Amino acid sequence: MKYSDFKDLFAYQKAFELAMRIFELTMKFPKEETYSLTDQIRRSSRSVSTTIAEAYQKRAYPKHFRSKMTDCLSENSETEVWLNFALHCKYITAEEYNFHNELNQEVRKLLTYMLNNPGKFGVSEE
Repeated sequence: MKYSDFKDLFAYQKAFELAMRIFELTMKFPKEETYSLTDQIRRSSRSVSTTIAEAYQKRAYPKHFRSKMTDCLSENSETEVWLNFALHCKYITAEEYNFHNELNQEVRKLLTYMLNNPGKFGVSEE
């Protein structure tokens, strides 16, 4: 499939969806978490979709593409850790955790696919 824009990528769409859902979820976090957990989980979840956009624009440079995609995976893992903190601090229910964590895992699988199959996303051969 030929992608004309990073917004056409399913991984981008799912990552963006997750970031928006996390934004909504964190609206109910305690005020004392504003500059820690709330900011951190919002930042890491948003970073995945923004870094997918960067990676897609760097697809003419395979090493840069791979570097950006590994950054995406790192931010995705960080989001998982923040979700764990939110659950254990009792800011979210187990149901909310499971829903968001499953979406996060889906994003991780899509990112891994992109990293392992760069040619399918227009990345030039080295």
